[in-house]
Amino acid sequence: MTDRKHELAANLAKVEERIAAACAAAGRPRQDVTLIVVTKTYPADDVRILSELGVRHVAENRDQDAAPKAAACSDLPLSWHFVGQLQTNKVRSVVGYADVVQSVDRARLVTALSREAVRAGREVGCLLQVALDAGESGRGERGGVSPGGIEELADLVAGSDGLRFDGLMTVAPLAGEYAGRQQAAFEHLMDLSTRVRRTHPAANMVSAGMSADLEQAVAAGATHVRVGTAVLGVRPRLG
Repeated sequence: MTDRKHELAANLAKVEERIAAACAAAGRPRQDVTLIVVTKTYPADDVRILSELGVRHVAENRDQDAAPKAAACSDLPLSWHFVGQLQTNKVRSVVGYADVVQSVDRARLVTALSREAVRAGREVGCLLQVALDAGESGRGERGGVSPGGIEELADLVAGSDGLRFDGLMTVAPLAGEYAGRQQAAFEHLMDLSTRVRRTHPAANMVSAGMSADLEQAVAAGATHVRVGTAVLGVRPRLG
């Protein structure tokens, strides 16, 4: 086993212990929570090692990094999640490899995703990124639809060819009433998920929590956690 594989295996084991402990504390079965490893800025070689170690879900936030990495790892049994803010001019590329887009936040993006999914003959899962710093209208500092806009956008996704409405995603906000209150933020997301599932019962995916706050997300009821640094290490500075 290479040094890097040893490092990643040890880090994965620590993250697994954290998730298992958080599930136990919340009275949830461990299998209720799926780990998504965020591999941004790290090479395809690391993705290949992660696959060898049993990781099945990986995430990227920039198409220019993700597209070549996904192509280099196309032989691996992985589900690719796109988690960054997505411009419509990148949609065709992203639809080529992403199984799930977790950052859907506006009608124009839904229309573009649907068009390209149909063209590619694919079904793409979609999560609505909820901006808990946006109040009831407007967009968040890091993208996302306001809580008040969820139901209309959910209906649009669910009614669009080539798309599957899977649920909700959020990033703990840096501003607003939930700043510094990660668990309260994630609990509010769960309330919003309960509300949207009255109309879309299959949309039961709730993606929340990262390296620093995965325990709070699990406690709140998240089904998926997105962990990068705790698995791969501190990312090199870009640029």
